[in-house]
Amino acid sequence: MYQIIADETDFIVIAKSHNVHFHSQDGSAGVMARLEQDLHIKLFSVHRLDTLTSGLLLFAKSSLAAAEFTQLFTEHKIQKYYVALAKGKPKKKQGSITGDMAKSRRSMYKLMRTMVNPAQTQFFSQSIAEGLRLYLLKPLSGKTHQLRVALASIGVPILGDQLYGGEESDRGYLHAFSLHFIFRGKAYQYINQPVSGTHFTAPEAVKQLQIWSDPETLDWPKQK
Repeated sequence: MYQIIADETDFIVIAKSHNVHFHSQDGSAGVMARLEQDLHIKLFSVHRLDTLTSGLLLFAKSSLAAAEFTQLFTEHKIQKYYVALAKGKPKKKQGSITGDMAKSRRSMYKLMRTMVNPAQTQFFSQSIAEGLRLYLLKPLSGKTHQLRVALASIGVPILGDQLYGGEESDRGYLHAFSLHFIFRGKAYQYINQPVSGTHFTAPEAVKQLQIWSDPETLDWPKQK
């Protein structure tokens, strides 16, 4: 269900497995409740991951720390990076995907052409097999289903994300890959390679993830 990556005084960072709920539902404990049970402490959520998404999750250990992290997220001072896999040819191989998001059918969201309060995602991609590309995603906002909608909007829904039209697979191929932030004057950086999924663990994917292993230093487009 999870692996502990770092256990600090004020927070804990875990790697969540794919297909694990964040909140408890259907009579089974979500990852946060399970972590609280296992560690016998109360935790405070400051961000979340969709059920299909694996990777890095941060929890605060006090309401004060949670308020500080929430402020950092609000001010976009915590940078998250994700990796995803998708089949097909995208409308563009790198750049930005920007637009307002609106609720659609079946608990889906859609990307709009308007820019009132837009979701913003920067990305690079690299072909790793015939008809299969690996994406490195840098969300500049934190909207529900943002990355899933972003890739679907350029014609390449995430592999295994059937809600948005992705092809059926052994898992949903979206993974929270890296976290960068400064908390109380100290810089923290975490990286977590995906360990499940036939395509994520294939040699070409692993090789490309190593190339992207310090995403903060890559030549991202300048923010306007």
